[in-house]
Amino acid sequence: MIEARHLRILRAVAGTGSFSAAARELGCTQPAVSQQMKALEQSAGTPLLIRTGREMRLTQAGEALVRHAAGILAGLTAAEEEVAAIAGLRAGRVRLVSFPSGSSTLVPTALAAMRAAHPGTRISLVEAEPPRSVEMLREGDCDVALAFRYAGSGGGDDADGRGPAGEWEDLVVRPLLTDRLVGLVPQGHRLAGAGRVGMAELAEEPWIAGCPRCRRHLVEVCEGAGFTPRIDFATDDYPAVVGLVGAGLGVAVLPELAVESVRAKGVSTLVVEPAVEREVVALTLPDLARVPAVAATMAELERAAAR
Repeated sequence: MIEARHLRILRAVAGTGSFSAAARELGCTQPAVSQQMKALEQSAGTPLLIRTGREMRLTQAGEALVRHAAGILAGLTAAEEEVAAIAGLRAGRVRLVSFPSGSSTLVPTALAAMRAAHPGTRISLVEAEPPRSVEMLREGDCDVALAFRYAGSGGGDDADGRGPAGEWEDLVVRPLLTDRLVGLVPQGHRLAGAGRVGMAELAEEPWIAGCPRCRRHLVEVCEGAGFTPRIDFATDDYPAVVGLVGAGLGVAVLPELAVESVRAKGVSTLVVEPAVEREVVALTLPDLARVPAVAATMAELERAAAR
């Protein structure tokens, strides 16, 4: 294998015409230059220099290698500079995927902080709910995934979005916050001023359900309270959920992050008992966690969640 250091020595020898002059130019000894040239010729499998007395002349193979060496060494120098810039957060990119309520609450604060501290780092954002967002991370389609899972969701599989307890064992998990679900009822509802509500008190109500993952969890929570919810409407759009509740078409439970991200017009929020919570985390792969820009993004997401 031809090494970059050998190419640098070959260029110096070709340019100066001797081992001793090349050694002076490179700041090393003449025997070291001679040894490195022998190693390069062994790697190439053919003579590169013809020695005639004190003079050196390149063979045809030597001329070809010197001709290519300039581009190779220039490319290596450029690569070294680019890697150094990325390592120093003067450049680089991070591909972030987030669920919608995280995109509108945690992500803007984190990305604004990243841009202020590291303007050379480019961050892109796409939206996806887990488990799809976690699949994107494992498939190499993103570098950081903002995800969630419901506390106490044992068993199950990725088809229903919960996954077994060890679903993230192969990932670096940065806990961000615990997001409690709150109840939403129309402002004129009989429970609007109650402040707190037990799930069983909503057994006879029509329901507005959210995304498929949240819908499945809603059914589980209601069944745990002794009833099966009558779901009249289902939508992945949180503002639509709030709008439907505000229009008096039903009740709902939403994560606090989701309520924070929309204008809750015409609705009253209630503390749900028993508490229903989801764990919000930032995920990345172990190798990516060592990339400075990824580590900085994870840290800014944690700081945004702490505010």
